[in-house]
Amino acid sequence: MKQKDIKKLTKEQALKDLEKLKKDLFNFRFQKVNGQVKSPAKINETKKTIARLKTLLEGKNA
Repeated sequence: MKQKDIKKLTKEQALKDLEKLKKDLFNFRFQKVNGQVKSPAKINETKKTIARLKTLLEGKNA
């Protein structure tokens, strides 16, 4: 998810996406342990997107 797309999200949409990405990251960790991960770069991208969403939510709370 790109930065410009993240900025367009409402608070509710951002929270929903954040929960989905956390679940995805959880599943990626299991895949990594089992040696089934197809795209290791996807793990880092998911972590970065989670951080971007958290930063956006902090700004909307203020």
